[in-house]
Amino acid sequence: MKALRGSLIASVALMPMAAQAQQSVTLGELSVVATTPVGSAAGSGAPDVSVLGVPGGPSLQVPSTERLRGGAQPLYKIPSTVETVTASDLAFDRAILSTTETLARRVPGLSLSDAQGNNNRLDIFYRGFQASPVAGVPQGLAVYQNGVRINEAFGDTVNLDLIPSVAINRIDVVTGNPVFGLNALGGALNIQMKNGFLWQGTEVTASGGSDGRINGSLQYGKMIGPWSFYFAGEGLNDRGWRYLSPSTIGRIYSDLGYRTPDSEFHVIGQFARTFYGATSATPVDFTHVDPRAIFTNPQTITSELGTLQVTGRVDLSPTWDLSGNAYFRRFSQTLVDGNDGNFENCSTRSSFRGRLCYEDDGFTPSAGQSQLAFRNQFLILGRGTGPTGIPFTPNVPYATLDTTKTEATGYGGSLQAANRDKVFGFNNSFVVGGSIDVASYSFKSSSTLGVINPDLSVTTNPNNPFYGTIPGLGTEYLRTAGALGIAPSNVNGSNLYMGLYTTDTIDLTDALSLTAGARLNFARITTQDLTGFSPDVTGTHYYNKINPLAGLTYRFTPNFSLYGGYSESNRAPTPLELACANPDRPCLLPNSVVADPPLKQVTGQTYEVGFRGRLPDFYDGGLVNWKVGAFRTDLANDIIQLATPGNAARGYFINVPATQRQGVEVGAEYVSDWLSVYANYALIDATFQFTGTLSSPNNPLSDDGAIFVRPGNKVPLVPAHQFKIGFDVEVLPRWRVGLALQAYSSSYYRGDESNLNPKLPPYYVLNLNTTYRVDQNLELFGYVTNLTNNRYATFGTFAETGPVNNVLSINNPRTTTLAQPLSIYGGIRYTFGEAPAPMPEPLIRKF
Repeated sequence: MKALRGSLIASVALMPMAAQAQQSVTLGELSVVATTPVGSAAGSGAPDVSVLGVPGGPSLQVPSTERLRGGAQPLYKIPSTVETVTASDLAFDRAILSTTETLARRVPGLSLSDAQGNNNRLDIFYRGFQASPVAGVPQGLAVYQNGVRINEAFGDTVNLDLIPSVAINRIDVVTGNPVFGLNALGGALNIQMKNGFLWQGTEVTASGGSDGRINGSLQYGKMIGPWSFYFAGEGLNDRGWRYLSPSTIGRIYSDLGYRTPDSEFHVIGQFARTFYGATSATPVDFTHVDPRAIFTNPQTITSELGTLQVTGRVDLSPTWDLSGNAYFRRFSQTLVDGNDGNFENCSTRSSFRGRLCYEDDGFTPSAGQSQLAFRNQFLILGRGTGPTGIPFTPNVPYATLDTTKTEATGYGGSLQAANRDKVFGFNNSFVVGGSIDVASYSFKSSSTLGVINPDLSVTTNPNNPFYGTIPGLGTEYLRTAGALGIAPSNVNGSNLYMGLYTTDTIDLTDALSLTAGARLNFARITTQDLTGFSPDVTGTHYYNKINPLAGLTYRFTPNFSLYGGYSESNRAPTPLELACANPDRPCLLPNSVVADPPLKQVTGQTYEVGFRGRLPDFYDGGLVNWKVGAFRTDLANDIIQLATPGNAARGYFINVPATQRQGVEVGAEYVSDWLSVYANYALIDATFQFTGTLSSPNNPLSDDGAIFVRPGNKVPLVPAHQFKIGFDVEVLPRWRVGLALQAYSSSYYRGDESNLNPKLPPYYVLNLNTTYRVDQNLELFGYVTNLTNNRYATFGTFAETGPVNNVLSINNPRTTTLAQPLSIYGGIRYTFGEAPAPMPEPLIRKF
């Protein structure tokens, strides 16, 4: 229930205010929320917010509706759910610098899935919809940073690990609002960063702990007259708790601001680079022997990001304001991955018996094609090997070393006008705006023949005794003669996304408010094959849809209100999905791009209803915030990823007729100046709503690789029941202790859409946080993750059984990624100079 909690001072100036010796202030309800991404980015880095004072803290007046800018609305007028994570919440996890961990700890209905064994690259599930850094995962959440959509161009991936967590001012999780554009099927994450008007001072943090973890951060903010400057930098390095799984993170953020009484402008720069190793699940046969085990390696991911952004807001009149932004964004990612090669002696039905062929069980001849011609297409060729291919050597554990590189350059902007004139004597808030996002991208991939060594490393050294003698092939790419399944790819393309939107909220009475609006989304996606192996990749796809919004709110008392709404949403298929949608020409996901039939866009219909309120002066001058809500989202033409029979590492994307997410969320929180306690529960029922046959070749209960889905079957990896409880208490002067418990019910493995196999077990995790303030400048802190050292997995799928190399074999098809064991971190935070000055008067007037 973070939308009903919060602290103005803690949100916009967390660390400076904390520097005041044991004068920590916890404030009440966060009552105003930005309803558009542009509205939150063009001002001082946060929407207009108002705070109810508590003993020992400031008391600010709630601004009138006429003074709200950029379409921001009081929470009681928003006809959908809003959850908020503030800078003070992020500070709880300062020792691990993890934004996703904070979201999971505080937001009802949000869970994490660790498909890669690294807590810096976690998948987010919110209400059963996913936001992931992994290419090929269906992305059902839109993510904005300072008003710019940051779902990456090629696969709509979300890389929250590229954003410095210390520079985040707040994150709003917004549902039922089509104004946030493409991918907002389950909602949007609206990230607003700090700037020098909101945060002043100098702060250095350094910490370390388990697995060789060393990390630190620096932030500096200064305001001189109408100018401001803010800088933040973060760095992290550790060897990882699993074998060969190091993490190296570097990220910086800067903001130069200028404002007058009627305008405000910011120039923003950001750069980040990350490197991770061993990023995949491990067969349970291996983790039963050693929980730190990984599968084949190398598995490295290197990402780089650079952005430049300009935001601005101008008050055109007492009731009109104009805001907007423009940006340039450059993203690059390289993956190196060793995989089982799935190669074999060519079939007796081909002309190449005694040569190396690709495993072809998942393919069928085209109409009129002979078996001989069909089987000949699976002959493995390497550059310089000639038309007869590569000799087959018995007892060699063949593998491939797969390399991909994605590069994308994007630019665009948004412009929005907001008006607060009365209409027929009724208070009214009107917003109209538009956005354009353009990106060009390139995607290259290739596979090199290798071998799986006894230590599970994949190498391409021809002198390796397990490798055989294949002169001149060690560093050359592979392809099948028919370019089926294995072929180098080189794809260029571009995206054009445009949107026009309008919303209007009118107060029909002092208690009843009506909100209505719509957004038109247009998408053009162009791809071009440069290899000649997959000419059908070349093409242009168009998608468009108008998504309406309508809702009502009723305020029974100042502390109790009702909301209900209906909205529609859509997402266009990504270039990766469009280029990999043919089961007869699968991709080594995400390592190849081949020919495809076109995919349909996904469309959603969302219904929400609920109550929210607060109980002021509940106990010891504290405040209780609470919420009860229900939702349902129906999707048509949902896109899912399927594995290819005979090789689960290769797959393709298809539309399925219908899926559904529905549930209930309940939460409450007590906040005072010395204690905060929260508890929430979410029921998430994510199901398929069609009857059909899907491919899941390694599912142990499949029918020759086929599984049969019926209405009501659960979507994998989504726990139905989610509990979150925590507190933060001042046990002694200067010493605070916090504890956070998350508990989740069981969920199905990915690849078990028919729900036939045992589930991933339920689990809980307990994290401990403590701080001790030595003086107004120096603070010591400690953090313990997985306090009870609970062994659990949040991700599971299936792998092909059988020998892996000449030493190991897989007997159990299940693979999982175990959670990080008990880990202990500690550090110091030092604030230079005196405690920061109170918030400047212009900001108090605005807020």
